[in-house]
Amino acid sequence: MTETDVQRFLSKRARRVQESQTLQITARASKMKAEGKDVASLSAGEPDFPTPDFACEAAINAIREGFTKYTSVAGIPELRKAIAEKLKRENDLNFSPDEICVSVGGKQAIMNAMLALIDEGDEVIVPAPYWVSFPEMVKIADGTPVIVQTSIERNFKLSPAQLADAITPKTKMLILNSPSNPTGAMYSESEIRALMEVIADKDIFVISDEMYERIAYGEVEHFSPARIEKVREKVIVSNALSKSHSMTGWRVGYVAASKWIIEAVAKLQSQMSSHTSSISQKAAASALSGDQSVVARMRDEFKKRRDFLYRELSAIDGMRLNLPEGAFYLFPSVEGLLGRTFHGVTLRSSVEVAEYLLDKHWVATVPGDAFGAPGYLRLSYASSMDELRKAAERIKRAFESS
Repeated sequence: MTETDVQRFLSKRARRVQESQTLQITARASKMKAEGKDVASLSAGEPDFPTPDFACEAAINAIREGFTKYTSVAGIPELRKAIAEKLKRENDLNFSPDEICVSVGGKQAIMNAMLALIDEGDEVIVPAPYWVSFPEMVKIADGTPVIVQTSIERNFKLSPAQLADAITPKTKMLILNSPSNPTGAMYSESEIRALMEVIADKDIFVISDEMYERIAYGEVEHFSPARIEKVREKVIVSNALSKSHSMTGWRVGYVAASKWIIEAVAKLQSQMSSHTSSISQKAAASALSGDQSVVARMRDEFKKRRDFLYRELSAIDGMRLNLPEGAFYLFPSVEGLLGRTFHGVTLRSSVEVAEYLLDKHWVATVPGDAFGAPGYLRLSYASSMDELRKAAERIKRAFESS
């Protein structure tokens, strides 16, 4: 079948959605490794730590006990109760188990919420830099992403004035992600309250993606907009165990929201995936209810890695970066490198910088274009210190004067 025929038969939805550039580059780096090349990968947002032993044991016990049948769509009662207790204990949020829906990872959790609330023509405000999937999810839901560009000078954070300017009669939703993928920036309580004041009297919903809230380094304390009573009914809190408990492959995410939203989310999910794996749900319940010191140890190790990589890259002439307050990414500006020639290669865009690092120096990064921010790179420090030392040495060598 010709490419013309393929495009003719594919739905408009499939044609307008872009493939994740993060996954593309990770796959390319993996292919190079399989070919015997010693690639230092800073592209994937995946912790290198093992899943906690007690979570794995819970999964093994579930298999042995035959817990392998269908569960309720929204999740087993044990897990929904554990999530509600976690939200109260760690985030001071009051959600009952019937205000929670467990999904197949954080992506499905957010996608379900969008499908439940967004119609064709609805606008969704997405601050940039953004997680690669946010605008594409809006498109899948037939909505229109409204991208609002933030700046490195403001630590990549949306201001109340920018939010107010972006709102139109078609605005249905705002997406907030704190700590942020890709920048690691965090909104303070006062900043969150100022943003919520802008929409308090409007019919605008908020998806608060709090995937990295357990990976915060102390400079800013995590604060959920769902704690603000006047907007509580319009906030959908999204989270998962992928990053906090190193459970990426287990695929357990969830949303917490008003009961009527959760009922709509569960109804949609019942026709798509039913529920997440019964075994994964048992592991997740154990992970949330067990010893949380393992999460703190991972966070402390990420902080050491952050400080190391920030120090090393800050020394590179032409690279400008902020110290991230959470998550495990650096998001340096490489605009100071553009137009310059290194080892015979002239760099004209962040895409070319990323290609140069991968092809010539075997370091995998993701160009900022994927996150709505040309002129930047995203580097994940979820890799081991040995991998980071190797990557830092190669990056510094790549940008030495030739």
